[in-house]
Amino acid sequence: MSIGNSPEDERPFPDESQEARPSVGRALQQARIAAGLTVEQVSSATRVRIAIVHAIEADDFAPCGGDVYARGHIRTLARAVRLDPEPLIAQYDAEHGGRPAPTPAAPLFEAERIRPERRGPNWTAAMVAAIVVVIGFVGFTAFKGGDSGDSKSQVAEGTTPGAGKSAVPTPKKHKPAEPTGEPSDSAIAAAPQDKVTVQVSAPNGRSWISAKDHNGRMLFDGLLKKGQSKTFQDSSKINLILGDAGAIELYVNGKKIEDTFRPGAVERLTYTKGDPVAG
Repeated sequence: MSIGNSPEDERPFPDESQEARPSVGRALQQARIAAGLTVEQVSSATRVRIAIVHAIEADDFAPCGGDVYARGHIRTLARAVRLDPEPLIAQYDAEHGGRPAPTPAAPLFEAERIRPERRGPNWTAAMVAAIVVVIGFVGFTAFKGGDSGDSKSQVAEGTTPGAGKSAVPTPKKHKPAEPTGEPSDSAIAAAPQDKVTVQVSAPNGRSWISAKDHNGRMLFDGLLKKGQSKTFQDSSKINLILGDAGAIELYVNGKKIEDTFRPGAVERLTYTKGDPVAG
């Protein structure tokens, strides 16, 4: 009987290369534990949600949302736990049908191309134009209003339609003149002989006055302040009402009326062409 090895000793040694290697998820979990990291720490470092980290370590790649995202998560987690990601990605491809065909670059470029923005109506320009129109209209209205105001003041001074350029214009005063109570010599000399011209002055105080032409048309109705004067002209007759006749001095057809009016007295007067005669 020969001495030899027993049948058990003659069995081949096991081939470690053929042993089942750990799954992708198991390998990541073991590397994380070996690195002394928790799932929360890995999630915070990689910004991969905790639920997805747990699912990958359990070899459940459905929460990843597809193979492309699963490969990205595997690569990110492998680097976080200091593993080479390429063998794990190759193992994932072998277990899940291989790497998908690359997507043509042209469609992606077309999808990412920025579409030109559709331009709507230029409301800013329209608003600016509207504001300019409004400002122009307001300016034009103010200008016309000033002209009409000048015309009204000329009527208040006693001008009548048809008198035209023969009416004596009252010069504009930039500063209030000292009350003199008497018209200038030029104003008296300019009184035409074929019309009646009445100048009312208030050198001694203010007075309410009313003036009408021969047709009864109102030439002026208001308060004459101290130092002010008004000149009225008509083709035949001017009717006056003086609220405080004592504060008034009258010049009719270039001549001063010497009547003595009492302070506070109300006087109704009528003047015509020729010599001043109160009626």
